[in-house]
Amino acid sequence: MSNAQQLDKIRNAPGFIAALDQSGGSTPKALGLYGVTEDAWSNDEEMYVVVHEMRTRIMTSPAFGGDRILGAILFENTMDREVEGQSTSAYLWNVKNVVPFLKVDKGLADVADGAQVMKPIPGLDALLEKAKAAGVFGTKMRSVIKEANAAGIHAVVDQQFEIGRRIVAAGLVPIIEPEVDIHCPDKAGAEDIMHAAIKAHLDSLDADEIVMLKLTLPEKDNLYADFIAHPNVARVVALSGGYSREEANERLARQHGMVASFSRALAEGLSAQQSDDEFNATLDASIASIAAASAT
Repeated sequence: MSNAQQLDKIRNAPGFIAALDQSGGSTPKALGLYGVTEDAWSNDEEMYVVVHEMRTRIMTSPAFGGDRILGAILFENTMDREVEGQSTSAYLWNVKNVVPFLKVDKGLADVADGAQVMKPIPGLDALLEKAKAAGVFGTKMRSVIKEANAAGIHAVVDQQFEIGRRIVAAGLVPIIEPEVDIHCPDKAGAEDIMHAAIKAHLDSLDADEIVMLKLTLPEKDNLYADFIAHPNVARVVALSGGYSREEANERLARQHGMVASFSRALAEGLSAQQSDDEFNATLDASIASIAAASAT
């Protein structure tokens, strides 16, 4: 598995990133949308078996491949499991030509200064070592900005880059994700403050410190053009953030060079009750629409 090959794909190939990393609290909701109700499991371990079946069905679908999908974000429980007899990340790269990423955050702290930084991530170094051994290329970690409050925004961005640099030092490429809540009262204002904060951090990175950014679709089109062109940024990806797939695609198509990293919007319309033909056709149409919006 060549890191250089994977970096080249992430930097230059067409397509988008599939976020398959709902975990913990968001898993029952994701399964509910997929048509699997909570009586299908009686404890967390059984729930994770069920969710792995759903993810395996997506990953092994003929619609899911490296021609349109650059990478896939997993959570630790998925990384630890197998798909068709290989570790999940080995399967993604060896069989599907899809670059594996791992969600490393432990969720969000309570709101302070209109933002939620990440909870502490105990055991991060060991997790990064395990991920590297499993053939994972990069990581993802999410914070949330709810108000145009400079103190909260700087706290989020500073923390993201501080941990991001540790991840780079461990030999992985971090996806830095300071999400601006789509319901933020002054979303454009928050995005301007965040843009300046991110730019200052990017400009202070060493030449060999490569990161990715995962950002909410902005109010001001092409706000992140300078990040897309930045030598330290491998790719800028967009989260769907609660927009419907249709609206997310519409907004994304207006951002030149930004590609999708959708989770809920990717799985919209898939259900456990569908036959394989129906499931694959629905997934194919979803992937096609997101890939098209990412190609602009």
